[in-house]
Amino acid sequence: MTQLNCVEIEPQQGSATHSVIWLHGLGADGNDFAPLVPHLQFAPNVRVRFIFPHAPHLPVTVNGGMRMPAWYDILSMSIEREVDGTQLRASAQNVIELIEREVARGVPTENILLAGFSQGGAVAYETALSYPKPLAGLMALSTYLATQESLQLATANETLPILIQHGLQDPIVPEGLGQRAATWLTQAGYPVTYQTFTMQHQVCAEQIVAMNQWLQQLWN
Repeated sequence: MTQLNCVEIEPQQGSATHSVIWLHGLGADGNDFAPLVPHLQFAPNVRVRFIFPHAPHLPVTVNGGMRMPAWYDILSMSIEREVDGTQLRASAQNVIELIEREVARGVPTENILLAGFSQGGAVAYETALSYPKPLAGLMALSTYLATQESLQLATANETLPILIQHGLQDPIVPEGLGQRAATWLTQAGYPVTYQTFTMQHQVCAEQIVAMNQWLQQLWN
């Protein structure tokens, strides 16, 4: 069993046929994105279980060593984002355990989508791109590809649909980092949808509409 505690939202009717595992950002918890669920609509035959795991509490160097919910330590806020790669990969392994739990509950990997915001997005990138079985897709929100140099790309997900959304006014994770990930992934052959919004390090209504449209094209 995974060590991560989660907020889970079951489909309104019937048992789940699809799953979304959604990782929050630094200092937040699994409740952060749960309010978006009612705004995401699917076909009647697409019954989605949403899973919002809580990150462990870790000391974070750039925040003076303060302990807070974090998927990994951030050592420097430079444009290159110096991070603790070992901790990031450990978090990715915890997400893999959640994927495997969904498979045991009857949801095939092809119907499991990963999503992540900021720090959670970096973990979602690592997990989805290296996972050895095909996944449904990846949503990378206001985030960056932290493990680009060490990432072991899995052939099972070499055509993984990826939605990248970023705020043009983001002071925490500059939009250039989202653009850099999109460029690298596109050059590697992934089908990337890249969208920007007039916002900071957050989620906006226009973005949710666009997210919903992408998800409906993926699963409806």
